[in-house]
Amino acid sequence: MLVKGFNSEVRNNKTVNISSDFVIIGGGTAGVCAAITAARKGTKTILIQDRPVLGGNASSEVRLWILGATSHMGNNNRWAREGGVMDEILVENLYRNKEGNAVIFDTILLEKVLNEKNITLLLNTSVYDVTKVNDTKIESVKAFNPQNSTEYVVKAPLFCDASGDGIVAFKAGAAFRMGAETKEEFGELFAPDTSYGELLGHSMYFYSKNTDKPVKYIAPEFALKDITAIPRYKAIGKDDKGCRFWWFEYGGEGDTIHDTEEIKYELWKVIYGVWDYIKNSGTFEDVDNMTLEWVGTVPGKRESRRFEGLYMMKQQDVIEQRKFDDAIAFGGWAIDLHPAEGVYSELSGCTQWHSKGVYDIPYRSFVSKDIDNLFLAGRIISATHVAFGSTRVMATTGFCAQAVGMAASICKEKNLKPAEILENGVIKTLQNELNKIGQSIPNVPIQKTTNVINEATIKASSSLSLSEIPFNGDWFPLGISAAQLLPLNANEKYNFKVLVKADESTTITVELRTSEKRDNYCPEVILETQTFNLDKGEQYIDVQFSKTVSENQYGFVTFLSNEKVSLKTSNNRYTGVLSVFNGVNKAVSNNGKQTPPENIGVDTFEFWTPHRRPEGKNIAMQISPSIDVFNAENIGNGFVRPNNVVNAWVAELNDKKPTLKIEWESEKELSEIRLFLDPDYDHPLESTLMGHPEDVAPFCLRNYVIKDLNGNILAEKAGNYQTINTWKFDSKVKTKGIIIEVEHPSENVPASIFEVICS
Repeated sequence: MLVKGFNSEVRNNKTVNISSDFVIIGGGTAGVCAAITAARKGTKTILIQDRPVLGGNASSEVRLWILGATSHMGNNNRWAREGGVMDEILVENLYRNKEGNAVIFDTILLEKVLNEKNITLLLNTSVYDVTKVNDTKIESVKAFNPQNSTEYVVKAPLFCDASGDGIVAFKAGAAFRMGAETKEEFGELFAPDTSYGELLGHSMYFYSKNTDKPVKYIAPEFALKDITAIPRYKAIGKDDKGCRFWWFEYGGEGDTIHDTEEIKYELWKVIYGVWDYIKNSGTFEDVDNMTLEWVGTVPGKRESRRFEGLYMMKQQDVIEQRKFDDAIAFGGWAIDLHPAEGVYSELSGCTQWHSKGVYDIPYRSFVSKDIDNLFLAGRIISATHVAFGSTRVMATTGFCAQAVGMAASICKEKNLKPAEILENGVIKTLQNELNKIGQSIPNVPIQKTTNVINEATIKASSSLSLSEIPFNGDWFPLGISAAQLLPLNANEKYNFKVLVKADESTTITVELRTSEKRDNYCPEVILETQTFNLDKGEQYIDVQFSKTVSENQYGFVTFLSNEKVSLKTSNNRYTGVLSVFNGVNKAVSNNGKQTPPENIGVDTFEFWTPHRRPEGKNIAMQISPSIDVFNAENIGNGFVRPNNVVNAWVAELNDKKPTLKIEWESEKELSEIRLFLDPDYDHPLESTLMGHPEDVAPFCLRNYVIKDLNGNILAEKAGNYQTINTWKFDSKVKTKGIIIEVEHPSENVPASIFEVICS
């Protein structure tokens, strides 16, 4: 029994002092990915999160889906899902939680963090103050956990602010901005004027469900009474829920930090008023048995402070896809700005303008220009308001924060400040270490000298020669234009034989298209056009193109829309090969073509996007000459996803025992073997609500065995679903070679491997 008498002095809370190599403030996707990346490199990391769960806006407290460069499959960014830890988390969530339950996603994030022995996790712990060694160096942060009534003083040589509002950077005195820059400051033609607004607001969502009996609803007194105060109220559907109501937004006209509580009350007013409208207005049928299951209690914040780093990203970097020597990641979400009035605005809920492809994000935007030992991560990085409209989304912030975690480990190892990564070629080390965990920095391959595969002779039992995409699928009505995206060889004249069906005598127009920039998948260049007369019924057409691509890159065999015509499709799918369609995806402002107003610095172009499985089948065709780019040599070229070309070894489907043999002239000592497999980087893998057709990507290698040349098993995997498989050996394996025996994922999908790293 504990008895304490009266104390005339003020009592102090329990205080715990902790020291570490690296401290991250903020446990959203950015903080989680940074912490895991640093910890796996042996860096002792403390992750401080002010909420009871990880994930920030992706957590069950807010329930926003994670998205990034893939943009709901609504843009021209092919194979652009973010890699590394961000991919690992989303693929894990797909396997366990393809239905998109936000509560399950909480547990996946928590497990990932708790599994890392080098991470100390402090949940429910709010950082409120900073101490400094001098004007430009942080010594420690102070935090308080009201659940255990404990104060923490956390010291480290390196800090990362991924807190969303930038509490550490703010308290440390770092320069920051709130609101929109003028057009003149950075020459950004899309910079909004004051009538459009300066800040994006907060959002809150609700979930509803059907029950087996009538449920009444009496709205609270504070609920919105006049639904017409919401100009878009006619867009409300009775079955919509969660972040499909992303446009329930408010607060952009105020202070999105200090007015957060007031903003929350206004959003509650909207939510309960909307539910009253759904239940009691008489506008909707079959709502008697519906009930309100969940309402958010924490606003999902979009924008507040942005801190100034060594470089500030701007609109031109995004739209023009400018290249950076210190690129550490890519972005690809549209420049997505919202009216400051949010849900009460007469304007569209958002204005999204896409670039033609992904763009580089430089390391310098993650390093504070004022505080020597402070990284920035998440939505507070160094970017203008306009560029922030793209860099702010969660898959991008998590992806980029991996670079911060890796940079922190390099700083620890080499005793560097964050800015010194940019000196003496260390940035190349950072880029290579990131690429070895799947970062896929555009046009930056894994260094050949760090992979002894490149000293070996590589032989495959077979390699795909794509002479036919079999005619074994359904008919696709050509109500919208369709194209087969194929990896073509330079200066090669291709012939394509396609099976079509016409409802009556008509014509079909076929084009060979490609992209202005080799890295893009935007078919704005029409190389050749041919038109064919069709009789009623089924018939083959032979398309013989005389024009060629000038370098190895993807081309589009394009069929323009004709409602009287259908194309035969295929049930076969292949790594690095897919079909795209000139359709509509209104979720990302895609109406088939981007047509911006004049003088806003944004391009006009068509959208050619995939359809989600089980739709989006390849167009069946015979191809001559065959496409022979799926060779075993690809597994050491340093690229772990399609980029200009396939970059994968793909076996022939009729190869009953696909095998790779990797052999060195002299014996090697291997401590690790790492395989990079195909998780379908074109699929967005939204983390919550939407759901997905499979729990494993159809291209992913499930079963394989790795042996030495004497047949001894070094590693064996059954039922794999993850992208990167790493096998570390307790003692080094001495061998002159390895053999990888694999199984095809299915009867219609051949086995493939992007890269093998041996070290």
